[in-house]
Amino acid sequence: MSETLPAFEMAVPVEPGDIDVLGHVNNVTYLRWVQDVAVAHWTAFAPAADQAKLVWVVLRHEIDYKHPARLGDQVIARTWVGLATRVRFERHTELLRAADRALLAKALTLWCPLDRSTGKPASVSAEVRARFSLPAPGAA
Repeated sequence: MSETLPAFEMAVPVEPGDIDVLGHVNNVTYLRWVQDVAVAHWTAFAPAADQAKLVWVVLRHEIDYKHPARLGDQVIARTWVGLATRVRFERHTELLRAADRALLAKALTLWCPLDRSTGKPASVSAEVRARFSLPAPGAA
């Protein structure tokens, strides 16, 4: 994780609908949690003007599943933004079992901001990049 930017965390309960035929949380649910915590982080800390102007789309997900979560578990979704340019942000996410902080899954997602009115890639202000992420090498 970034040494200068704190992680954002939120609690996620495991619900009956999250469980698959193997008796543990389905892989798609983990991915939903990765997206949910990213949106919660943005909503909690982005300036209102930027929230009104921008919408985010995923360009790529990489996820490693380490241990299963089961019904009754509480999960901590923990996220932070790594390298960023004007139009690409790396977001890291860890899903941890709350009881023992065991790593259940980790993800790296590449996000792109879009102008809400045009649907085209939009530059993110230096203020937003500074608030959420580390600058990519050579990025302006």
